Amino acid sequence: MSSLWLFKTEPSTYSFEDLVRDGRTVWDGVKNPVAQKHLRSAKTGDPVIVYHTGDVKSAVGLAKVVKDPYPDPRAGDPKLVALDLAADRPLASPVSLAAMKANRALAGFDLLRLPRLSVVPVDEEQWKTIMEMAGS
Repeated sequence: MSSLWLFKTEPSTYSFEDLVRDGRTVWDGVKNPVAQKHLRSAKTGDPVIVYHTGDVKSAVGLAKVVKDPYPDPRAGDPKLVALDLAADRPLASPVSLAAMKANRALAGFDLLRLPRLSVVPVDEEQWKTIMEMAGS
């Protein structure tokens, strides 16, 4: 069974639109130890919600892990991993952080509890709630 994930990105650095244009990318540069632990747990085929940070603060699209974690080629530290991610599709409507915070069904969601993490697991109920909020 697949694990479900939310990966954050600063859209001015690399946006979901960039991922759609490129089709596939190396998801690297994650340094936080907890986010790295989550990244190491992701496997090929796992679905991912792409979340824009910065001024956007919204879940904006869906992607899939297309290559298992491997040593981050740019990190210079063999303990840090990267993986390959491919675009799936944009969400029908972005789901804002404010809307997620207002939804009681997402009260325990790591995105809301641990806002500094760039990779967070999403349980099935949270995924379903976010997809309903997005109209997807």
